[in-house]
Amino acid sequence: MRTLIQAFRTKELRNKIFFVLGMIIIYRIGSFIPIPGVDYTVVQQCANEMTNNQENFIGLVNLFSGGAMLQLSIFALGVMPYITASIVIQLLRVVIPRFEALHKEGQSGEAKLTQYTRYLTIGLAVLQSTTIVVTANSGALFNYQCSDVIPNDTPWSLVVMVLVLTGGTGLIMWMAELITDKGIGQGMSVLIFMSICSGFLPQLWEIGWGTDGTDGDWLKFGIVVGVLMVILVFVVFVELSQRRIPVQYTRRMIGRKMYGGSSTYLPLKINMSGVIPPIFASSILAIPTLIAQFGDSSAGWVEWINSNLADTTSVWYIALYALMIVFFCFFYTSITFNPDETADNMKQYGGFIPGIRAGNATSRYLNYVMNRLNTVGAIYLLFVALIPTVLIMALNLNTQLPFGGTTILIIAGVGLDSLRQAKAQTEQFQYAGFLFEGTDHVEGK
Repeated sequence: MRTLIQAFRTKELRNKIFFVLGMIIIYRIGSFIPIPGVDYTVVQQCANEMTNNQENFIGLVNLFSGGAMLQLSIFALGVMPYITASIVIQLLRVVIPRFEALHKEGQSGEAKLTQYTRYLTIGLAVLQSTTIVVTANSGALFNYQCSDVIPNDTPWSLVVMVLVLTGGTGLIMWMAELITDKGIGQGMSVLIFMSICSGFLPQLWEIGWGTDGTDGDWLKFGIVVGVLMVILVFVVFVELSQRRIPVQYTRRMIGRKMYGGSSTYLPLKINMSGVIPPIFASSILAIPTLIAQFGDSSAGWVEWINSNLADTTSVWYIALYALMIVFFCFFYTSITFNPDETADNMKQYGGFIPGIRAGNATSRYLNYVMNRLNTVGAIYLLFVALIPTVLIMALNLNTQLPFGGTTILIIAGVGLDSLRQAKAQTEQFQYAGFLFEGTDHVEGK
């Protein structure tokens, strides 16, 4: 709270905050503007009648778009194409040596990778928008609970809808980059945060109030709110936790000056993979459910998928979900953190871990530490991701919980990152604090 107050006292930061709020308002307005060619009245009825699970792929895209996908708005795709493109580019660094070389070039290489990410985002937006339009026209998007969503399904009308959805994705990407450059926080993360929060409070209130004020349960509402607060505190504590490995730099003579001789540490987070494992796991498990929607409902394989993989409380879904989270936790961390590269950089600059020889021994030690951290991180992700399922089974909730494991991790992670950046920028304008202890900077004095 003190950081926010100090930020509003500074003109530059105040303008950045208002700019971010303006971009968020535009983003939310676009989430309610329907694409041309759809019957908005029918879409509203379909969205209200559909009971959608937040942990399948459709629910995940709808969650990241702030409910815009089921409304078939111009921002229906949300930020999912950009997130998918960013993850794919990171994974391709392992396969394509050119991408790894660009990553090591510094700012110029990262700019080139960002350009590739933009191109891939547009390509994925065309693919996903085509899928949404086709599934909406066939009724599969709403589980065949309603039809006639698109009255005029001529090829030209469908092409225009795809172009509008793709253009909306490009506009979101541009807005997110503006927030990153001229605002506070990472643009895509801020938009994801607001998309999640836009549907958070209504769904939470529905547990206590119900649909018409008579079928709610305030006891369950209190339990869910209490569990949510405890989980948020726990997630914040774990996300801020670090394994600090001490690093000592030897002294080096460069010209007539002596460099080095300092002591520092290498911070390693417990959850190095972030929110990626739950997103990957839920997306992959949703693929059979999407395929089953186009099959014969009386077929044996369709019935098995609907009873085991479409239900997030089934034993098969929980077991596969847990295994995939553990796998992607180790897999994604191995891509984002390379012990060999870190050990080589330390050796190049004269750094070493006390008691560990530089080079291969340091790499093996870092790999050993990361395996232990990944084990704890995987258990932590399993705990957070499965809490909603446990609550649904324990409280017998008919409505879906307003939060899932992915939701909690994103809210805590984005909130901490934005607050950290706001505090860092606030301290840049507090010159008096460096000279007089206990004083704050007041603009104009």
